[in-house]
Amino acid sequence: MRGYWPIILVLALISFACTSEIASTQWKFDSNIRALTLSAGDEVWWAGSGGLVGHRSGETWTVDTLRRIDGSLPEFRSIAVTNKAAFVFSIGSPAMLYRKLHSSEDWSVVYTNTDSLAFYDSMHFWDDREGIAIGDPINGCLSVVITRDGGAKWTEVTCDVLPPAEEAAFAASNGNIVLFGDEVWVASGGVKSRIFRSSDRGRTWGVVETPILQGGVMTGLFSVARCGPDQGMGWGGNWEAMTDNSANKIVTVDGGASWDLLTPGSGPGYRSCVQYVPNTNCQSIWAVGISGISRSFDGGVTWTSEADSSFYTVRFTQDGEAVWLAGRGKVACRQVYP
Repeated sequence: MRGYWPIILVLALISFACTSEIASTQWKFDSNIRALTLSAGDEVWWAGSGGLVGHRSGETWTVDTLRRIDGSLPEFRSIAVTNKAAFVFSIGSPAMLYRKLHSSEDWSVVYTNTDSLAFYDSMHFWDDREGIAIGDPINGCLSVVITRDGGAKWTEVTCDVLPPAEEAAFAASNGNIVLFGDEVWVASGGVKSRIFRSSDRGRTWGVVETPILQGGVMTGLFSVARCGPDQGMGWGGNWEAMTDNSANKIVTVDGGASWDLLTPGSGPGYRSCVQYVPNTNCQSIWAVGISGISRSFDGGVTWTSEADSSFYTVRFTQDGEAVWLAGRGKVACRQVYP
């Protein structure tokens, strides 16, 4: 609502798009950015600290500053965009979910959780009407809220529907939810690290154990990705020992029913986000984190890394030809080279 959350427009200092003629383009923002997504038309959206939400359409960045009613600045780790609206979810209590219709310049709050344990980690939409956001446990189960009406109303999934959970989820990259068809996978971490699953858009739930490193406060899955009906990958490790690659990558080839370690003791260590490159037959994969960018061209068997490139999260255009990355104070676009 205008008046509660003043809007600031910022034009990009560099006014060209990420094209094949430009190998690397980067923009600076005064925000720690862990939430990044692309719309169906490959428009770029991000959200971060300082109440900032960025949107690039054409050659111009628009950056909105959102505020709570008391004037304080929320921090965002979750973002989602449909054909009708954009959504961002703040961490901490009170956790507030904001929506902005593309036909409007105003943001409004469509859900609030005032529980002292509220902390939301990730958000995605199946389509223009149904979406899901997840957070750390409240009352013995993960906090899951779902919309069935395009994001105007959000309903909490009760703990009698969800498996019990003593673990949490990491708000590191808006990457611990992945959707496919009517399915959703949610990756947890900490004292346990499992994959929570629903095949009917969050109406019923199960959970699958994983062999990834777990048991510590900062261990387990930080991100999960999917490629088609059968293949998927989870990545994380130990945030406090980032070079440890003993059990930080897992894969499934049966639609998430079971998971195995991928190349234990080999390849990169901790990464906060993993994504498949579209249109590469599940062979091209990027994993990014504080320690660098890692890429595989053979389905995760071997990797090459850029240790001097530090980002939190990564997303690809639908054709797989360009990649967008976000991190501390920056958003970057590159071409995806074979």
